[in-house]
Amino acid sequence: MLAQLPHTQEIPLAGWTQTMQRSVLRQMIAVVSRPGILSFAGGLPDPALFPTTDYAAALAHVLATDPKALQYGMPFAPLKQHIVQLMALRGVTCTAEQIFLTTGAQQGLDVLARLLLDPGGEVMFEELVYTGAQQVVAPFLPHILPVSTDLVEGMNVDEVEAYLAGGARPSGASPAFIYTIPDAHNPLGVSMSQTRRERLVELALAYNVPLIEDDPYGLLQYGEWEIERFQSPNLPISQSLPLRALNDSHVFYLGSFSKIMAPALRLGWIVAPAALVTKIGVVKEAADLESSALTQRAVAAYLDAGHLPGHLATLRREYGRRRDAMLAALYRYFPAEARWTEPQGGMFIWVELPEEMDAAVLLETAIAQENIVFIPGHAFTVPGRHIHNCMRLNFSNCSEEMIEDGIKRLAKIINCEL
Repeated sequence: MLAQLPHTQEIPLAGWTQTMQRSVLRQMIAVVSRPGILSFAGGLPDPALFPTTDYAAALAHVLATDPKALQYGMPFAPLKQHIVQLMALRGVTCTAEQIFLTTGAQQGLDVLARLLLDPGGEVMFEELVYTGAQQVVAPFLPHILPVSTDLVEGMNVDEVEAYLAGGARPSGASPAFIYTIPDAHNPLGVSMSQTRRERLVELALAYNVPLIEDDPYGLLQYGEWEIERFQSPNLPISQSLPLRALNDSHVFYLGSFSKIMAPALRLGWIVAPAALVTKIGVVKEAADLESSALTQRAVAAYLDAGHLPGHLATLRREYGRRRDAMLAALYRYFPAEARWTEPQGGMFIWVELPEEMDAAVLLETAIAQENIVFIPGHAFTVPGRHIHNCMRLNFSNCSEEMIEDGIKRLAKIINCEL
């Protein structure tokens, strides 16, 4: 007989899990769900703007006419063709063979990390970075090469070049990849200048380093604050070209239907060099075999019906107004010592408070006194970096009236602390 083991014995876990923590963003879900909370925290699209009626019709049509919709199957070719057309809106020329469908852009990032990164390797992140990117690479225990981000022009490519030239890197090998969100950066809201985009691509080619371009907000562009509004689907939707438009050999592009249709679809895509699509498929199979055939076909049917251009126009109009409302309220109520970004797209405004303020403490006060939540900036820092006086504010999931009221109440607390 086997000896009885003590009940207190713990199951051994992988070493990297010893430092694993849930992200501040996911922890905040419980707080946001409380009655009466006004949330500037999550990166949520407004559910009132989801295309529920049109998508329901597309889903019903697929279920009624396509018996393969509930079966295992190959990636749905008509959807890939639609994505080729979406990429053309972003100024990117690609073929259906270069499109790889994923279960959300987050899975695309995970797949690429497993494709490119060896355990203990190096990756290059901005000092303030989307938390999901850090979670994806955590099991590899990588060495992160942090670079700063200018709040006007985006990623500091001088620092990128310094690393790649070998001046500050701890190893002689090139980084496995450079990760960036060039348009409507999360959390900063800044968009990278065209000059920096071109130079970043030149560096990637010169040093043979892949770029992962995460573009969840590229189709949600609003133009300059109070100067220009992109309301027509026939107008250009970005002032700068994506990195993928500048190079097709070293740039892996991540796209998603989460922000332009609905997050629960869990449907995204990678634009990759055609020669690597098969390898990407092998990596993805280990996770979920394939993305939902039903969702692929339903989204394709929705796009077949021609609903997306008008829907995008509505999103740009509504989110643009909310962006304007938040910026106007910040100028009206926040202290003169504070500064913030003026995003041309996306869902976030980054605020830097006076140096003596602690955003984590401010958050506790805001919840207790005003039922207002936001994400403190430290949630986005890479290991070894720390900030205390910054916050990320989301404007997409509140009405203009709620934004005005919430910023005014938040400013009252800030001004009392100064």
